[in-house]
Amino acid sequence: MSKVTVVGAGNVGATCANVLAFNEVADQVVMLDVKEGVSEGKALDMMQTAQLLGFDSNIVGCTSDYAQTADSDVVVITSGIPRKPGMTREELIGVNAGIVKSVVDNILKFSPNAILVIVSNPMDTMTYLTLKATGLPKNRIIGMGGALDSSRFKCYLSKALNANANEVDGIVIGGHGDTTMIPLTRFANYKGRPVADLLDKDALAKVVADTMVGGATLTALLGTSAWYAPGAAAAYVVESIVHDQKKIVPCCVSLEGEYEQNDICIGVPVVLGKNGVEEIIDYKLNDEEKALFAKSADAVRKTNDVLKELNVL
Repeated sequence: MSKVTVVGAGNVGATCANVLAFNEVADQVVMLDVKEGVSEGKALDMMQTAQLLGFDSNIVGCTSDYAQTADSDVVVITSGIPRKPGMTREELIGVNAGIVKSVVDNILKFSPNAILVIVSNPMDTMTYLTLKATGLPKNRIIGMGGALDSSRFKCYLSKALNANANEVDGIVIGGHGDTTMIPLTRFANYKGRPVADLLDKDALAKVVADTMVGGATLTALLGTSAWYAPGAAAAYVVESIVHDQKKIVPCCVSLEGEYEQNDICIGVPVVLGKNGVEEIIDYKLNDEEKALFAKSADAVRKTNDVLKELNVL
């Protein structure tokens, strides 16, 4: 029997749980939240769609009762305060670091073998914090940012091409931030044809720019962080793990020499399967892409340094 826990029943967490249940990714989906009644109410609401939507997964909600999360195969951590308009992901670090560390400690008491998927912002730094605070093997700690950023990249590419998004391929690496992510236009294609052959330079540059501020654009429109795509991206990562799909998904993972980086968690393409991160894929970046990746890594490290300044690590 497969079991997935989602910590945080806000917009992102609830969307993730709903997608997991609808796609029958796990037999049981547990939502945990600190606010009384929220996870229980949303779980009941979702279960009342089971007959209408035809899924068999069981959804359970609980308030701060980590015992109900016991023996989870994968745990998705969405806990923390969301971004407000004009706020960067990095500004959330002080509050969210304490929340994430507490959640991880409690989760591992009941699910010591779980694979952890980090969604909380700033995601690269929260993934790094989880790695350092727990001492877990690096294959079991995964930040979902690249999956979301790549989905947004493919969305904007499909709009520019007037094409079906499911027939467009593209990948985003680097930090999960408005200025640190790197849409790899050289590798993007539409049904095998390079998008650089299908879009002019200005159109492709606009796709890249729109992708990089994709989250900020939605925050400005909604007044808070987006949730449908982030929740679905987290569920996509979980499905590849639970169903051992061996998909290549860009995720924030620990690097030990790969991409010429060490002591950092940052987005790169990886193979996801039942063991979590099963392989880091080397995309053979050119000199320009290497320079962008190094710059992105430097920016992520600066945010990581705040953890030390706050004595979180």
